[in-house]
Amino acid sequence: MSAPVATAQIILRSRAGVARIDLDVVPGVHRVELAHVNCYLLVDADGVTVVDAGLPAVWHPLRRALDAIGARTADVRALVLTHAHFDHVGAAERLARSFGVPVLAHPGDHALARSPYRYAHERPRSAYPLRSPRAVPILVDMVRAGALHVPGVRQLQPIADGLELDLPGGPRVIATPGHTFGHCALHLPQADAVLTGDALVTLDPYTAGVGPRIVAGTATADSALALRSLSAIAATRATTLLPGHGEPWRGRAEDAVAIARRVGPS
Repeated sequence: MSAPVATAQIILRSRAGVARIDLDVVPGVHRVELAHVNCYLLVDADGVTVVDAGLPAVWHPLRRALDAIGARTADVRALVLTHAHFDHVGAAERLARSFGVPVLAHPGDHALARSPYRYAHERPRSAYPLRSPRAVPILVDMVRAGALHVPGVRQLQPIADGLELDLPGGPRVIATPGHTFGHCALHLPQADAVLTGDALVTLDPYTAGVGPRIVAGTATADSALALRSLSAIAATRATTLLPGHGEPWRGRAEDAVAIARRVGPS
């Protein structure tokens, strides 16, 4: 079972919505959540790695999170993208320019990072608000946070399956294609955790479904491939999964994957 774990929390309110900073969701990993989209800071003695860049309005909560952990701009070493959908690259170009850091992503998503609205999907996007009205407030929150005005990322560096990145937190790349064709999760062996991106989420923003699952076909390129890719997450045997949308999963990765497969595509 997944159970909540208390962490220090900072709440920020603005016209863009309510942002939440959860410190040490696992040791050395901090979560920044705005408009139901998560970014993460991986911190060790070598500095900070930012994972995913949310929507544009997350810029100020990210800066506040750095302040909260006593980090400076110069401590940030890189931004790593699990994938390049618009809701994960929102502040990426600004962060790269302002902090002078590289943006890393799988080559399969480089073209998407430059044009983050041109993504492959199985089902029509327009149908989901009618099929899943409970998701409409989630989508409205995303629009308030800048979902309709996301710039592309100009310069990217590649990552590859199995590569341990020479970055704070020591993330190891796990190819998990399906949501996008270049999607990658990041295994943090020392923290016994996996940053799952949107390969496995605990909140689907397009259906409002909660609990482990893949994202709906309106934003997934190949659901069958996405379900197969979950094997790579299960193989880590991690005990915490940190998704791109929704709350952390505290429990066996294998159990979360089994639940997601039972839920299936939507």
